[in-house]
Amino acid sequence: MKRLVISILVLIGLALIAVGIVYFVVKAGSLPSFFPGHVTGSTGHRNKHGLVAVVVGAVVLVLAVVSASIGRRTR
Repeated sequence: MKRLVISILVLIGLALIAVGIVYFVVKAGSLPSFFPGHVTGSTGHRNKHGLVAVVVGAVVLVLAVVSASIGRRTR
């Protein structure tokens, strides 16, 4: 069960980082319509959305690492 939770956290973290990269690279008018920040015809990028997605993804990955290391410490 613990491995399943860690695997899900890793997948969510990587997906959020990928979404953040998409926000940085793709213009707002070309974003998929289900992405928040999609504006038809816009030529700007959604940097704040991208930054938030990357930061939250990194936090989720850190949580996965911490939860994987709990219980592995030996004295």
